Amino acid sequence: MEEILRIFPPYLAKRLSEEIRDWGELEEIRIRIMSPVEIVYSQFSFMLHHVIPTTDDGIFILNQLSEHSIYRLEDELRQGYITIEGGHRVGISGKVNTEQGSVKAIRHLAFFNFRIAKQIKGVAKPFVPSLFRGQYLNTLLIGPPRCGKTTFLRDFIRIISDGEEPFPAKKVAVIDERSEIAACKNGIPQHDVGVRTDVMDACPKAEGMMMMIRSMSPDVMVVDEIGSKEDVQALMEALHAGITVICSVHGKDVAEIRKRPSLAPLFHANAFQRYVTFSTEPRPGTVQSIVDENNQSKNVRGRRNEVDRSPSLTVRHNIRRF
Repeated sequence: MEEILRIFPPYLAKRLSEEIRDWGELEEIRIRIMSPVEIVYSQFSFMLHHVIPTTDDGIFILNQLSEHSIYRLEDELRQGYITIEGGHRVGISGKVNTEQGSVKAIRHLAFFNFRIAKQIKGVAKPFVPSLFRGQYLNTLLIGPPRCGKTTFLRDFIRIISDGEEPFPAKKVAVIDERSEIAACKNGIPQHDVGVRTDVMDACPKAEGMMMMIRSMSPDVMVVDEIGSKEDVQALMEALHAGITVICSVHGKDVAEIRKRPSLAPLFHANAFQRYVTFSTEPRPGTVQSIVDENNQSKNVRGRRNEVDRSPSLTVRHNIRRF
């Protein structure tokens, strides 16, 4: 994890390397100026009460993140995160400067959240047969934050792009507005998203989808965390162009997201043929159910460690909640 430790002042990097024993399970390192460092694992977290970062430490971290040129990161600072080598994301917050009601910049940064990127290959493979019927099916992934949707989505993209017998390889367009899926650094994906995948990085979803439709002739289009009316309109354009769409949305289950006015056109058009619901119980990454457009459960059995180290499970049957 040298790409992460190099961001911290030497004394802090040394303390972190001593305290963090399992980088594989690590999820976040949270730095709050003049407060203890917090270490977050998948199942628990703890404070380093003897490690209190100072204002000078915050300046050092920001200089490392920006390579001593804060102006080159103005767009990222407005978005509230920076992607670093290895695909890790650093969330930032502090005092916000606004202009005409919009965020112009974040100054006096005092809070940093180092989110540790993990690519777990093979997590989506057991479920691909349920998401393919002669061709890949329009699929919506549903779940709360940190439930494994993006990890699943990333691996699904790789499988579609590379092709794995008996599933054919397809051209994939990824609109990665927050650099979470491919985790591009200077335009180059830090995660393996397949050889036939084109990425529109740090681009608003609706605009990015329309650009990809016009320019890259994808077979499959992937977008994370849809929600706005503009997102839905662009998805409808992709569907009308004969492009398979795979996307995710924050929510508890299908019944909940059906109530959202902005998503109504997708349900009225029966846009999705598969709904995959994720849960954080018993652990993050649990695929709770896979149902089709007629609310019929798809009977598949996952393998141990299929998504973000989840236990073995059977997709639930007879889902009748919507």
